[in-house]
Amino acid sequence: MGAPGLQVAAVVAFYMCSALVMVFVNKAVLISAPDLPLVFLLLQLLIAVVLLRFSAFVSRGAIEIPKLDLDIARKLFPVVSVNIIGLVFNTLCLRGVDASFFQIARGLVLPLTIIVSSVHTHSAPSWNVILASVVVTGGFFLGVAPSSKVPLTAAPSLLSLAYGVLSSLFIAFHAVLIKSSLPYCNNSTIQLAWWTNAGSAVLLVPVVLICGEHSTLRAMLADPHWDGTVFLWGTCVTGFFGFLLCIAGLLSIRVTSPITHMFSSAARSVLQTVIGVTYFGDLITSNRATSIIVILGGTMLYTWIKAVETQTAPPRQATDIESKGGDKVEDEEIVWQATEEKE
Repeated sequence: MGAPGLQVAAVVAFYMCSALVMVFVNKAVLISAPDLPLVFLLLQLLIAVVLLRFSAFVSRGAIEIPKLDLDIARKLFPVVSVNIIGLVFNTLCLRGVDASFFQIARGLVLPLTIIVSSVHTHSAPSWNVILASVVVTGGFFLGVAPSSKVPLTAAPSLLSLAYGVLSSLFIAFHAVLIKSSLPYCNNSTIQLAWWTNAGSAVLLVPVVLICGEHSTLRAMLADPHWDGTVFLWGTCVTGFFGFLLCIAGLLSIRVTSPITHMFSSAARSVLQTVIGVTYFGDLITSNRATSIIVILGGTMLYTWIKAVETQTAPPRQATDIESKGGDKVEDEEIVWQATEEKE
């Protein structure tokens, strides 16, 4: 394997490891402290902001952090607010479902993104894209359908499923808003990531206070019977790997093709299921296993269709400065991949 092959393999492995760590450590923390989902999310965001600042300092200009500008903050308010709402629903969904079922609960990300994007651009997707969307939607409903093989204690609640659908919907809104927000950040996803993380943390603070999680945390810290080791280390690990995942998603899009990127996502999903069953004792029925396969199949079909459509379409210049130098990918594909992996 030559240098380019090793580079692609290293980036794919980096991306997969970061994503897997995020899901399972997040789940472990939420199991140990189920009453602190918003505090947990807030600390992750703050860690990401600090690490972005540190990276800008040590990179000597390679990574540029924008200066605070109230006018830009006002323009970015829609994308920041949609981001934090989606992250909250995402966290609440993961708290209420098995780690392996999490990918089923959020299985409508792709169909909803296609719908929202079509409404926003006033354009109709191709019939092939609609077919891929229908396949993914069918996989979602297959996975969430009631089954006699799933005990009531192991069945996800309707509220958790609602959180998953809402999370998927706000991811779709976020994908559309990213495209219109990048010009305010010099077309830099790194600068947008800083604004998004910092702004989301600011917006989340009053929610934490209103929900009383700061009081809950204070009470838990004062309780001699509560072992906060998992919460403390889990927060540090997920905050760090959340930062890495942002970089990993960008590297994966730059160095690999969309199809390679999506196949690495599929491999991650399979590993996620295996690890969930092995270490968390997740229940996998034939319906759930088939659902995961159908969702992955529909997603890869969509990726292949978009790759073919991009090759036959007139060449377009990439607008994201971090994406320059990699494979030429349609803007919509870059935005959807980066958003999907960030969540």
